Order: sequence, then structure tokens, then C-alpha cells
Amino acid sequence: MMSRRSAVFFALSSLLFGGTFVAAKAGLAYFPPLLFVALRYDVAAVLMLAYVGLTSSRSELLPRNSGDVASILATGVLAIGLTNALLFVGQQYVSSAVASIIYSLNPIMTPVFAAALLSDERLSRRGAAGMGLGLVGVGFVVSPDPANLLGGAVGKGILFAGAISAALGAVLIRRADSGLSSPVRIAWGLPFAAALSHLLAWTSGESAAAITWTTEALLALGYVSVFAGVVAYVAYFGLIDSAGAIRANLIFYVVPVVSTLGGWALLGETIDALAIAGFLTIFAGFAVLGSKSIDVRSLLPDIGADVPSADDESVVREEPRGYRSD
Repeated sequence: MMSRRSAVFFALSSLLFGGTFVAAKAGLAYFPPLLFVALRYDVAAVLMLAYVGLTSSRSELLPRNSGDVASILATGVLAIGLTNALLFVGQQYVSSAVASIIYSLNPIMTPVFAAALLSDERLSRRGAAGMGLGLVGVGFVVSPDPANLLGGAVGKGILFAGAISAALGAVLIRRADSGLSSPVRIAWGLPFAAALSHLLAWTSGESAAAITWTTEALLALGYVSVFAGVVAYVAYFGLIDSAGAIRANLIFYVVPVVSTLGGWALLGETIDALAIAGFLTIFAGFAVLGSKSIDVRSLLPDIGADVPSADDESVVREEPRGYRSD
């Protein structure tokens, strides 16, 4: 069972990340994509650094070992910076609903990296079948054809790369086994994400002169900076700490529902039947990889009373079918 704290983190991150796709799509009408990401993390970094500076002691703020440094880099460069740079660039070509559906491949990709980088996990036949279904689903969503290769399919491929970056970053954070709290790790990581985004914007020739400052632009920037750039990340990385990378990334099966409804209500977007079929196929992959296919107890950190003891009758005493411990 997921703890109450983890359930709150799950709900918050699902809702706020779902809104990110809608706000990003709206904001791209006013901002160049990479500069949009860079400004997002400029604002978020200032807010997050101020927050942890006021709520944490000096000893809690300073990285103490290589694991702390590795977790900061995985957070800032991969899980936040590169992931969102790819997301915002790719979303120029597709709707917020389609973008979030492609991004929902994240939970399918996470076990791949977990099996390769975390020594106590490896993928079984059932796990491989679940991932295969997920890949087929993404194929339905992308639906490449010669007339589409230089259009939407390019954006979909970029979004797919963003999902891979997010999955790899989440697993590397767990592998680092840092002693830093999630807010402190995010506060350190956000400046790296902002610097990477500014570098990518500069190398691609984006300019601040291209920004159109309107009320709608400020609202979009405010949402992705404060709600999706601070609150959502605190919830998401707190969920990784308390429930593990694989379970945490299951939020990305809820995110498409939020973004699809938001895009329909606020942006007038529609989604075609093949994309819906793709999402349902991805969800079938998740079902195969579901709770009985993941050794959840091996992924959970020691969180005391939230983890059932061996004497608790609610513990199912069976060998997990999707993951096997070495």
C-alpha cells in the first residue's frame, strides 16, 4: 500500500504536471520554446533557493558526498533540464493531449533503466511484455507516415526523447542514494536546469526580442514556474524518495487525462481515435507491469510505519511476477 504522504504527492504531481502541457502549449504562442524553459527555471530557482534557505540549516543545505552531487546533477540536467527542453520544443508540433500521451511512456521506460542501473532489479518476461505493449501504443500515437515525417512525427520523436531523459534521471537519482532532502536537491538542481536551457536557447539562436509580453504569457510563465516548476517538483521528487522511481513515474498515466481535459476546456483541442487507441495500449502495458509485476517492497526506502512488517497479514507473500530480485 502507498502511504498517505505518497498518495498526496502522487495526486499533486499528477494534477500539476498535467496542467504543464496545457500551459506550455498556450505559452509557446508568446515565447521561443527553449527560452520559455530557461525563464521558467530562472523564476523557479529563485523561489526554491529562497524557500530552502529559510527552512533548512546550513548542514542540510550543503552536499556532503559524491552521491549528493550525482543526485543534484541527475535532477537538474536530466530529470528537469533536458527533459523539459525536449518537451517544450516537441510540443510546438502536437497538441497538449498528444504530448502528454507520448510522455506517458515514462513508466514503461523507467524499469529498463532500473534493470540496467540498479543491481537488485531485472526485467522478467512479463515485464518485457508490458514494455512491448507500451511501445506499440506509442507507435499508434506517433503513427509515422511519409507525409508526416517532417511535421508532427518530428515533434513526437523529440517528446519521446524527453520521456527517456525523465526516466533515466529518476533512476539515477535513486541510484545516487543521496542524503539531501528533495527540496534541497531541487533547489540545487534548478540552476543547472536553467543554465542548460539558456545554453540550448543561445546555441539555437533564440532571442528575448521574440517574446511577446501579454497577460496570457505571464499567466503561462507563472504556472509553469511556480505551480509546475516548484510545487509539482517538490511533490514528484518527494514521491521518488518515498515510493521509488518506478512507482513514482506511474503518475504519467494520470497526466494525459488531466492535460487532455485541460486542452479541451481551455485550448479547444481535440484528439483523434488512433491516439486514444495508443493511450489505451500504453495503459494495457502498465496493467501488465502492474502491482503484481513489480517487487514494490524492494523499491521502497525504509519509511518506518508506512511499510508493512513481515507479521502484517496485508502483506502478500508471493514472488513478484514482473521483477525478480537477484
